[in-house]
Amino acid sequence: VRGRLTVYEPRGEYQIVLDTVEPKGIGALQLAFEQLKERLAAEGLFDQDRKKSIPIFPRAVGVITSLTGAAIRDILAVLRRRWPTLHILIAPVQVQGESAGRQIAEALTALNDLGSVDVIIVGRGGGSLEDLWSFNEEVVVRAIAASHVPVVSAVGHEIDVTLADFVADLRSPTPSAAAEAVVPVFAETVERLLELKVRLGQVMLRHCAFERQRLDNGIRGVADVRFRLQEAAQRTDDMVDRLREMVQQLLAAGRVRVHGVQRNLSGLNPILAIKQGLATVPQLSKRLEGQMGVMLAQHRHRIHATLAQLNTLSPLAILGRGFSILQTVPAGKILHRAKDVGVGQELEAQLASGRLSCTVTQVFDDSSV
Repeated sequence: VRGRLTVYEPRGEYQIVLDTVEPKGIGALQLAFEQLKERLAAEGLFDQDRKKSIPIFPRAVGVITSLTGAAIRDILAVLRRRWPTLHILIAPVQVQGESAGRQIAEALTALNDLGSVDVIIVGRGGGSLEDLWSFNEEVVVRAIAASHVPVVSAVGHEIDVTLADFVADLRSPTPSAAAEAVVPVFAETVERLLELKVRLGQVMLRHCAFERQRLDNGIRGVADVRFRLQEAAQRTDDMVDRLREMVQQLLAAGRVRVHGVQRNLSGLNPILAIKQGLATVPQLSKRLEGQMGVMLAQHRHRIHATLAQLNTLSPLAILGRGFSILQTVPAGKILHRAKDVGVGQELEAQLASGRLSCTVTQVFDDSSV
């Protein structure tokens, strides 16, 4: 109650001529606080669905507070301790007084216009309701609501509540707590990243080992065919070597016979006989060459037949004719019958070139096969 105290002398009584009356226990500022809070809440400025998420790893943090208060020292100390390389932009303002609300609102607009700030801390140290009143002004509340950058309020102590706390995206009880809320600990983050790197490497190694095993299983049949071809080629080389040795032996034997005939006839000097004997040498050579050609042709035919049979049995040749090999995923079991799988089973089809990932949509079981 506010008014003028007067005295009614005839009766000796005091009386008050009232100027203003306010509810008991609530001053003018508190009443204005409740009325503005109710009006802004009706507009939806305090709704939870309007609040923005605080980024996990901000690159730049904006701080709006006084340069002379304890709040700026606490905020900077915590930010630099938790993330030493963090980029910090400070917008110095008055945090109490007639122009404080306007300065805070203008600082919020300026940091938003920069476009490089990821989160903004607005706050100050503790004080009375009058000291904190700048953060209850409508211009400040609406500037926080209009901010495209997430805003963290850190006004006073835990027991102090302002309208800025209701509209902010996150309310912290103290400036130090606000700094802890917006940035993680650098060392813990690095340790977590290293742990994730190790786990990712282990997953990749297991996956590579699994794929290597599948590849080894797929080429084992081809390796068997290659080994058989190598054995056939080795046998062919052995046959050719033996044929050459036989030819050399036959030629040597023919020369020995010719030399023997020459020695027997040399004493008689039968020129005609000698010429006839010499004439047999080319014939023998031709016969030997003919026999060698026949034998080589026979062996070549056998080799070609063996290669053709191997190619026929090769899985790659079968795939090349339009067939495919179906394997279950992830077990890698080769399918022989349709009833071995069900609808929805994932399969992998090996073609002559490449693979296909398939899903069974219907099963036709021919039980007669």
